[in-house]
Amino acid sequence: MPKLAVFPKAFMQALCKDGTMHLSEWIELACELDVEGLEWYAGFLEMADQTNWSGFRQQVEDAGKSIPMMCCSPDFTHPDAEFRKLEMKKQRLWIDMTAVLGGSYCRVLSGQRRPELSFEEGVKLAADCIYACLPYAQERGITLILENHYKDDFWEYPEFAQKLEVFSALVDTVVHPHFGVNYDPSNAFLAGDDPLELLQRVANRVVTMHASDRYLLEGTLEDLRREEEGSVGYARRLSHGEIGKGLNDYDAIFSMLRGVGFDGWISIEDGVDGMEQLRRSVAFLREKLQEHFGTKAQ
Repeated sequence: MPKLAVFPKAFMQALCKDGTMHLSEWIELACELDVEGLEWYAGFLEMADQTNWSGFRQQVEDAGKSIPMMCCSPDFTHPDAEFRKLEMKKQRLWIDMTAVLGGSYCRVLSGQRRPELSFEEGVKLAADCIYACLPYAQERGITLILENHYKDDFWEYPEFAQKLEVFSALVDTVVHPHFGVNYDPSNAFLAGDDPLELLQRVANRVVTMHASDRYLLEGTLEDLRREEEGSVGYARRLSHGEIGKGLNDYDAIFSMLRGVGFDGWISIEDGVDGMEQLRRSVAFLREKLQEHFGTKAQ
C-alpha cells in the first residue's frame, strides 16, 4: 500500500535561504497532517551541521512519522571529470544523510542539458556517475531514485534527461536492484510530454512518486509544448495548483501504478499557497489511495 509524505514547497526560501523558519517548526506543522512521512531536502540550512541529523530524525519519529526520501541535485553531465568527481562525493554525503535520517530513497539526477552535450555523451556521463555511486548506496541500504526533473534552482540549463526519450534511455541504461524511478507527472508537462505516456514507459521501474498539480494560466497544451521547445526557464503558461484541480489525471496514474504493484512512497510537493491548500491536497490523495488501492494506507 502506498504511503504519503509531504515536502515543504511553500517554505523553501525560509528553510534554505534566509533561515526565517527552523526545521523543527516545519516538522511540527507537517506532523499534524494525515501523512506517514516527511520528504527531506539536502539543502536545508540546518543540515549543514551533521550533528543535527540524528536529532531531526528523533523529532520526526517521536511524532510517529518517518523520513523516507531525500531530495538532492547532482550534476553528472559536466564535461570536466574533476567536477563530476566532486558531484559524486556530494552524492555519497547525501546518501549518508539519508541513512542517518532513517530513509531508504535518495534522489539522483542526470545533470544540466548543456548545449554542446550530445544525447549519447550525456546518457553515458550520467549513467557512469550513477553506477559509480550505487555500491556506496547499496552498502547503506539506500535506493537511488532518478526523477524526470525539470531544473534545479541553481542550474543555468534544464535537466539533461528532462524529456521522455532521454529519460527513458537513461533508465534503461542503469539496471541495478538499488536503482529506480521517482515519477513526477507534473514535470512531464514542463517537458512537453504526456505524463501517462511517460509512466507507461517506466512504470515497472517506479519506486517513489512526487505528487503535485499544474494548471494552464492561458492557452492550450499545444501552446505550452511550442513555448517549451528549446527554452530555458520555467513555462510561463503553467502554475502550481491544488492537487486534483489541475492537469494531472490521478485516476489514470493510480490505476496504472496499481497495475504494476506499486506500493512505494508518494511525496506531496505542493501547498505553495500555504498549509490549508496542502491539507486539501493530502485529503484528495488519501481518498484516491483508498479508491484505487483498496484501503487506507497504514
